[in-house]
Amino acid sequence: MHTLQDLVAAGREREGVLFTAPERSTPFSYRDFCTNVWKAGNLLRHYGVRHGMRVAVVAGPKNPTDTDEPGYLRDSPDALLAFLAATLDGAVVDMDPPGAVDTKALVAPANWLDRYELAPGTKALAYGGPSDDPTVAQFERELWSENPLQPPGEVGPDDDALAGDRTYTHGDLLTAAERIVADHGIDGETTVALRAPVTTAGGLVAGLLAPMHEGATVLLGGDGPADLAVAPDDDVPEPTVVRPADVSV
Repeated sequence: MHTLQDLVAAGREREGVLFTAPERSTPFSYRDFCTNVWKAGNLLRHYGVRHGMRVAVVAGPKNPTDTDEPGYLRDSPDALLAFLAATLDGAVVDMDPPGAVDTKALVAPANWLDRYELAPGTKALAYGGPSDDPTVAQFERELWSENPLQPPGEVGPDDDALAGDRTYTHGDLLTAAERIVADHGIDGETTVALRAPVTTAGGLVAGLLAPMHEGATVLLGGDGPADLAVAPDDDVPEPTVVRPADVSV
């Protein structure tokens, strides 16, 4: 396994649950989620996303409340789906975009779109909502009718995938995920509670990529139970904590 493209393809063949959330009655299976990543990759290509381009993704609930903070997931993995989809197209993803966004696409909760000023060439795609703006694409609705096959094109381990305090390649992210798996004994029976924001490489590696690598389940929101938590501090019910700031990428 050398790229996030490989990770998603392997997940497409897995059985079992990838995401569960107390606010959802139906979990997300590996097969459904990874198929939707492929569909989202084709959707973003439809809007012009190609190798080396930038895509901004804002993580949050489908319908954020006044107490929700960007970066935290409560009921939906849509932002993680968009992140992986863009990397399959060879794009570089910013999971913590500034207020002025100048990328090929912005994927964000509909209720938060007005927080961002988009450059003329940036296409907005909203999840949740819906948005009343006719220029905004409805992410889930358009995803439903997309091609459920792996997007065309190849990416390599040295291709950039994530923007942050530096730019991380596909190889950087997967190597770090393998270290988390080895250090914490993550396997297909593990449940990982994602209690940290996914705005950094450490949060994405520990909260998404490491569990996906081994077929583990990720808990979004709620109080558990889980085997370990990805959290910024020790104030969690899980016996083991992985702090995103401590993840070596």
